[in-house]
Amino acid sequence: MKSEYSQLKEYMDQSKKTVAVTGAGISYLYGMRRLKQSVGMMNARRVFSASYVRKNPEKFYEIMKDAFLDATFVKGPSAVHKQLAELERQGKLYGIVTQNMDCLHTVAGSKNVVEFQGSFADNTCITCGSRFFDYHVWNQGHMPCCEKCGGPLMPTSFCSESRVNNSASQESMQKAINMIADADLVIVIGTTGFRSEEYLSRMKTGTKLVQINLSETQFNRIADLNIRADAAEALDAVLE
Repeated sequence: MKSEYSQLKEYMDQSKKTVAVTGAGISYLYGMRRLKQSVGMMNARRVFSASYVRKNPEKFYEIMKDAFLDATFVKGPSAVHKQLAELERQGKLYGIVTQNMDCLHTVAGSKNVVEFQGSFADNTCITCGSRFFDYHVWNQGHMPCCEKCGGPLMPTSFCSESRVNNSASQESMQKAINMIADADLVIVIGTTGFRSEEYLSRMKTGTKLVQINLSETQFNRIADLNIRADAAEALDAVLE
């Protein structure tokens, strides 16, 4: 294992632009509940709709609190989130592409983060359509409301009825694609590759791919280096 950590460190030392790709694995391991546990038998598509939020704003907030917000604002970022932020601070990591919308990378201190599935930092009022870019609105102990009209807010990525949702989704994925296309080292951590075909296909020739995952994923076949270990341990070795 030490030789794998040394190889990862060598790759990072040689890289001019390293990008980390993270998934739900780094959040579930540190307290994030799976959404199905919070929604229960309810249909997630029905819950994530403006019509449901209009009728049940506080219930929607409780579901979000149970599934996401307690992990973000009570338990806080994991060691992995903090290590990635430190690597960015040291200039060893250019940015992060994540399928997570929990804002834990930002809370940990990372600056260059693309959340291609949406984020609690991008919210839309379902009454007047105003958008608010601040995850702190979800840390007030109640359903956040629009400053302009008082209507309930919900993450823009959940507004399935809104054209803004499609536009925001396309914009976020394009940012992810651009970041991956510029990288010469991509480190995949805690994800099986949700929607990876949309961004990994844009990797330039010669870009190295490293996977840090405890279980096998689709990346095992294509990675230049597979590290089957706890990500916190692997990143700690790099930081040392």
